[in-house]
Amino acid sequence: MIDYKVTIKEVNRICKEVGRFIELEQTRLCSQNVEEKGHNNFVTYVDKAAETLIIGELRSLITDADFLAEENTSNSEQNSADYRWIIDPIDGTTNFIHGVPCYSISIALEERGEIVAGTVYDVVNKECFWSIKHEPAFLNEKEIKVSKRANLADSLLVTGFPYRHGTALDQWMELFKYFLRNTHGVRRLGSAALDLAYVAAGRFEAFYEYGLSPWDVAAGGFIVQQAGGKVSDFGNKSDFIFSKQLISSNGLVHEPLQKLISEYLVDVSFE
Repeated sequence: MIDYKVTIKEVNRICKEVGRFIELEQTRLCSQNVEEKGHNNFVTYVDKAAETLIIGELRSLITDADFLAEENTSNSEQNSADYRWIIDPIDGTTNFIHGVPCYSISIALEERGEIVAGTVYDVVNKECFWSIKHEPAFLNEKEIKVSKRANLADSLLVTGFPYRHGTALDQWMELFKYFLRNTHGVRRLGSAALDLAYVAAGRFEAFYEYGLSPWDVAAGGFIVQQAGGKVSDFGNKSDFIFSKQLISSNGLVHEPLQKLISEYLVDVSFE
């Protein structure tokens, strides 16, 4: 049994050190350093190098852990070890490429299929959101909680637009228009991990998106739960990490939000 408190302290240190590397390399980045994995889905040498640095450090913390990381082609959803790290070295690569100061490092630790620790590190703003099992959530060293707004009409939402829309794009935009007219507004940051961290900190009442990968949501979703919020897929099931669709909220607006999403996105394909 590992000591979660010792482990998360080391994870936060690793995030800050790799964050400094990412910031430095951002100033050197040029278009020749950018690869396209798919339509509007980019990767840079910085993503790959940052992931290598993170994995190298994490191996010394738990020597027999598996890894599920965005740029690692040897990944598998089948977890054979007791522990597995789920890693996104730069969540918000498009922002990073364009010099938009909104991207993050996301690291979650899974123990026998359960997330037990998570960190989302805002590289530019030096905000470290983290938590461990049986403990509250923190921003740096200050405890955070989800907001107490109980009505969607009083809520500020955040969402994203996936790389692939399937047949859902028209309905997704209709839902977006509904929320624009009936809430305090909808934001798009371009980093799902930060969207989730901001829900945990009470800055947004809810985040919803589809087309997500485990490394986008594992750490942030866990932190939302530890901050008193709720996370589910669009069908209100709690196993959201591999579902590719997610709703996270302060809990108070979760039910009406989930019902609206279900109504607008009936009979659509997300692939």
